[in-house]
Amino acid sequence: MPFTLATWNINSVRLRADLVAKLLREEGPDILCLQECKSPVDKIPVEIFQNLGYGHMVARGQKGYNGVAILSKLPMEEAGSHDFAGLGHARHIAGRLENGVTIHNFYVPAGGDVPDREVNEKFGQKLDYLADMRDWGKFDAPEKSILVGDLNIAPREDDVWSHKQLLKVVSHTPVEVDTLGTVMEAGKWVDVTRADIPEGQLYSWWSYRARDWDAADKGRRLDHVWATPDISNAAHSSRILREARGWEKPSDHAPVFATFDL
Repeated sequence: MPFTLATWNINSVRLRADLVAKLLREEGPDILCLQECKSPVDKIPVEIFQNLGYGHMVARGQKGYNGVAILSKLPMEEAGSHDFAGLGHARHIAGRLENGVTIHNFYVPAGGDVPDREVNEKFGQKLDYLADMRDWGKFDAPEKSILVGDLNIAPREDDVWSHKQLLKVVSHTPVEVDTLGTVMEAGKWVDVTRADIPEGQLYSWWSYRARDWDAADKGRRLDHVWATPDISNAAHSSRILREARGWEKPSDHAPVFATFDL
C-alpha cells in the first residue's frame, strides 16, 4: 500500500498549529514529520491533528527548544530515539509502521554563525552530532528505513542560491558537506528527493531576513528525505511545497514530500 510522507521544520508546533492543520487538510500526507516543535510532548495540540485523522504520534519534546514529532494516519509504534553527541536535546525520534518500515525523524543542530569549532561551540556540536549519526549508520546498518528531517546542510551546489558565496556560510561549508556525505555513505542512504529531481536549483528554506523572500529566492535545501537501498526504488513523486513559505506567519521552511509504494 503506498503512503505519502512529508517533513517540515514548523518552528513551533503550538504557534503554527493552524498551519499544520492547513497542510494536513489540503495535502493529506499519510505521515508528517515535524522538527523544531519547541514544545514538551504533553503540550503539543494533538487533539487538533487527531480530529483530522492523525490518530498516532511519536515525539520527543523540550520547552521552547528543539523537539521532533511524527504524526500518522497509519498505525505506528515508537521505535526509539538517540541522543547523538550527548547534547541532551530532543532531536531524534523513530516510528515503525505495521509493514516494518522505520521512519527516523531528525533535527540536526544548525551550528551557529561561524564555521570554526575552535571559536564556535555550536559548530563543533553540529559536527559531533553528524559523526555520531555516521557511526550509528555504520554499526546499526539500518534496513527498510526512511530518514527525514531538517539536516541543516545543503549538500549540492544547486541546493543553494550561490555556491561560491555560501562556501564559508554555515550549512554549505565543505566540512559540513563532506561530513554529511560520510553519514550517507555509512548508512548507504539514498537521497530520494534528488533521485526524483536530479537537476536544477531546489530549496526548502528561505531566511526571514529577506524583505521579499520569493523575489530574492536566496534559498537552501536544508530539509531531506532519504531511504535505505532496499526501499529507495519504491519512492517517487518528490516535491517541495514552496507556497507554504508564503502562508500567513509561516515557518521559514517549506514541507518536503515523497510517496513510497510499500
